[in-house]
Amino acid sequence: MKIPFVSFLPMEHELNDDLRAAFGRVFKRSWYIEGAEDRAFEEAFAAFCGTKHCIGVGNGLDALMLALKALGVGAGDEVIIPSNTFIATALAVTYTGAKPVLVEPDIRTFNINPALIEAAVTEKTKAIMPVHLYGQPCDMDPVMEIAEKHSLFVVEDCAQAHGALYKGRKVGTFGIAAGFSFYPGKNLGALGDAGACVTDDKALADKIRALGNYGSDYKYHHIYPGHNSRLDEMQAAFLAAKLPHLDRMNAERRRIAAMYSEGIHNPEVTTPVVMDGCTPVWHIYGIRCAKRDALEKHLNELGIGTNKHYPIPIHLQECYRDLNIPRGALPVAEEISRTELSIPMYYGMKDEEIRYVIDAVNGFRG
Repeated sequence: MKIPFVSFLPMEHELNDDLRAAFGRVFKRSWYIEGAEDRAFEEAFAAFCGTKHCIGVGNGLDALMLALKALGVGAGDEVIIPSNTFIATALAVTYTGAKPVLVEPDIRTFNINPALIEAAVTEKTKAIMPVHLYGQPCDMDPVMEIAEKHSLFVVEDCAQAHGALYKGRKVGTFGIAAGFSFYPGKNLGALGDAGACVTDDKALADKIRALGNYGSDYKYHHIYPGHNSRLDEMQAAFLAAKLPHLDRMNAERRRIAAMYSEGIHNPEVTTPVVMDGCTPVWHIYGIRCAKRDALEKHLNELGIGTNKHYPIPIHLQECYRDLNIPRGALPVAEEISRTELSIPMYYGMKDEEIRYVIDAVNGFRG
């Protein structure tokens, strides 16, 4: 049996008519930037998240960077982020001129460990950027308590967590702002690059929008040295076609994850832990195995696609040598990078495919 790591085909087949209608509507209108589709999607996504404002941007990295810039984060500042995350989280901080400060994760959830955050706060700290990694909500209560105690901004990285819940509340509504990615592989994915910021603060929303539009508040009037990062009409239309189905498709991901968690019983494999009060959306289902590369080879030989998130931690990436963090200094992030293996997780997986993956994992003998 051949099972890809991810496939868009079941979803795209199901939504084929809606997606084609979205394309036709935009093409017929012949308006491709900052139009009716963008505004309609922004309104719908803000309502989905439970926020007052949504600003469409070019991608998830820009969403985080623009939010930080709009908050005044810049040279000389520090932003606390998890040591285990995709590099875009760190790059968003770097692009503001600030320094990313890496805090270790809880190895059970792969998310930032709140118990370690306060020790990383200095007089230069301006913000905390928790990441809801793999669609697993962070433990936000202690994060917000630390931020309030030290008068820090919280900008949530929700790039992988569209619709995830923490104590019954959507992620992206705890901090002053949040950034989302709509990269095609995300739970809510465009047919190209796209992203968005959400916030309840109108002044902040207006500044983010201006910064993403060449720093302009109206045509040819520029109040900031801005960027070109806008959600185009075609991607907004595609996203609007998918959004009404997101909760249902996330529920299916939870069903698949439950089958994995209940069915995988290999003593060499550790499955992810869901903390009390958290409702993940399972963008990624990542297991851990000390013999990860051998397990990956075993699964691949059985026709099962896999991925590794992320095999080189941020502090060991060449582009972050200037952080001067030596190997061994962040052992939890390094342990995850050595042992994590992502197995197939996408809407439309058949039960026999899920069981095939489970049997293959259980059959591994390193």
